[in-house]
Amino acid sequence: MDWFIEYYNGSALMIKVKRKLFEKRSLQHIQIFETVDFGKMLVLDGKIQLTEKDETFYHEMLVHPAMFMHEYPSKVLVIGGGDGGAVREVLKHEPNEVVMVEIDRDVIEACRKFIGIDKGALNDSRVNIINEDGVEFVRNAKEHFDVIIVDGTDPNPVSQSLISQDFYSCCGRISDYFVTQSQSPFAQREYFEAILRNAQFENRRIYIGFVPTYPLGLWSYLIGSNTRKIELDLDTIRGRFEERKIETVYYTPEVHVSAFSLPKWLDDLVKLF
Repeated sequence: MDWFIEYYNGSALMIKVKRKLFEKRSLQHIQIFETVDFGKMLVLDGKIQLTEKDETFYHEMLVHPAMFMHEYPSKVLVIGGGDGGAVREVLKHEPNEVVMVEIDRDVIEACRKFIGIDKGALNDSRVNIINEDGVEFVRNAKEHFDVIIVDGTDPNPVSQSLISQDFYSCCGRISDYFVTQSQSPFAQREYFEAILRNAQFENRRIYIGFVPTYPLGLWSYLIGSNTRKIELDLDTIRGRFEERKIETVYYTPEVHVSAFSLPKWLDDLVKLF
């Protein structure tokens, strides 16, 4: 047995691994491990993207708040998300169409073969997978989406453009609601501030959740819209949750609402932008 160690800003997370299942260097350095306590684990460019044990914590909080804010999310765009977890959660809402734009085909194939958290979602007839740069896709898009979900990695040469002003502007033009993971405001403040600075929607909110295998556990998400308010009515969310009969591990309507109540230090930081 060995240890996988992810370092960030003077701290680190260590996870004991049994063996390496897959490794390839293409657009990104892809590694998949079988761990002792966290199940299978996907690592891109040295950064943990998911473990089977807590991936639902992340994917449910990335997807469901925006999906439940929309009265009928029938057409959804997922940018990134090659592991399939986000698409899996989107399909629980029974949309008519899901477009997944993932630039790295190798991530999709490796996750399908060695992890399988999509549980067949990537083979669903409603899902159209496009291997293309997400920024180029939204820049050229003529169609409108009810919800756009960005499931990207830590900013790197492949994903850096997904936190640009141009990208957010294009997404706001073609969607009712937009949501992205926005890194750890505690352990990755520089990344978090860059996203706040660039994601200038007419209406936007930050919300938070807990993902144990992400940098120091605290994770954030940004939801925005140029045409709609970011509604937080608990009764409405409960009604949609019950009507759609969605099963979850982490997300509940109550967690949805409470996630938008930020600690004072974080609320003060967000107000600076």
